[in-house]
Amino acid sequence: MKKDEIYQITIEDMSHTGEGIGKVNGFPLFVKDALIGDEVEVKVIKAKKNYAFARLMKIIRPSAKRTEAPCPVHRQCGGCQIQAMDYGAQLEFKQNMVANNLKRIGGFEDVPMETIVGMNDPFRYRNKAQYPIGRNKEGKLIAGFYAGRTHNIMECEDCLLGDEGNVVILRKILQFMDAFGIEPYNESTGTGLVRHVLIRKGYFTGQWMVCIVINGTKLPKADVLIDSLRSVEGMTSVSVCVNTRRDNVIMGTEYETLWGMPYIQDTISDIRYRISPLSFFQVNPVQTQRLYNKALDYAELSGNETVWDLYCGTGSISLFLAKQAKKVYGVEIIPQAIEDAKANASDNGIHNVEFLVGKAEEVFVNAFKENPAEATADVVVVDPPRKGCDGELLHTMIKMGPKRIVYVSCDSATLARDLKILCEGGYELGKVCPVDMFPNTVHVETVCLLLKK
Repeated sequence: MKKDEIYQITIEDMSHTGEGIGKVNGFPLFVKDALIGDEVEVKVIKAKKNYAFARLMKIIRPSAKRTEAPCPVHRQCGGCQIQAMDYGAQLEFKQNMVANNLKRIGGFEDVPMETIVGMNDPFRYRNKAQYPIGRNKEGKLIAGFYAGRTHNIMECEDCLLGDEGNVVILRKILQFMDAFGIEPYNESTGTGLVRHVLIRKGYFTGQWMVCIVINGTKLPKADVLIDSLRSVEGMTSVSVCVNTRRDNVIMGTEYETLWGMPYIQDTISDIRYRISPLSFFQVNPVQTQRLYNKALDYAELSGNETVWDLYCGTGSISLFLAKQAKKVYGVEIIPQAIEDAKANASDNGIHNVEFLVGKAEEVFVNAFKENPAEATADVVVVDPPRKGCDGELLHTMIKMGPKRIVYVSCDSATLARDLKILCEGGYELGKVCPVDMFPNTVHVETVCLLLKK
């Protein structure tokens, strides 16, 4: 198979990144924007020894799973990899992806899988957006998103996954920059001031936060921008975050509040949370409540348990657990998130939780090494980043031997790898439930219950 060759194929499967997979004489082709059941004409763009990538040229016969994507730029953007797939089919795809990873990577034959928890409306669910700022080929100041697998900004002020109010805020910022000649950041030269605009909204409180990420120490004429942003109903916090690094990390490590509060607040169930610019907080509040209720259900707390919540962020799961546990310890590496977590506990009158700053694989492991008699747990909850848990952390959990481990994961491949280690160490897989936190994308959260044998 060679570059630029054209084939007609039927898409038989989809990859975990959302590419359709079809075959020519048994040789697999990965095709972006193609769905299971599509009959398509494709052009090879890169050929490897055992597989190739191809561009979708024409849909000869659309799949029964295909629908009309409402976003006009979803293919260029690449953020909504499966927006053209019927939502019911999206849920089926995600459920199968989790099950297949647990079987293929984890070696689990009979997966105790519950039905995936979907949404009634799979749009306008995100409470956070990060827009890079730049200029297009004509020199116009624009905000948008990076086109798939590039750092080229694709103009898009209104993402259909985000709040409609984002557009109003972005336009005020772009008008301000135009009026005072404030340049956007240029990755190639390292010059220019405004890199990104972070916008967060309290889904249930209606509070808005704006954080301007700058390649410098000061935003000129900030008072003018503040006056403009204050006219937005619900505006609560305006800040700048300094990031002068020459890399692709969006946020810096410090921020300064220019006006209003240094945080916004939102609620999950009956618990109120502070959210600062650098804090991790789940982007889909509706599904977060369902996810946390599922984790709480799996923990089966009676009020007498000691619980460790690892990778706790702003204490969102910790506070859910603390209302039904004897004592909860939360561990998080980001100091600002821990400060928010402590404030959240105080604001909600929850006093049986203690938050510790540091890497979970160090704090938790060292606590057990130094005093194994006291560092015990009836339940351990982990919600790690995409890379999964550190090996020593997993083995420490096995040595500690809690009755239950509740594992919340945003990557079912690393989840399957970690579950295999835990089950080889004396646990069995009790329940698995995917939760669709990110409709129209290939990403899915999964919560699992592990029981000590």
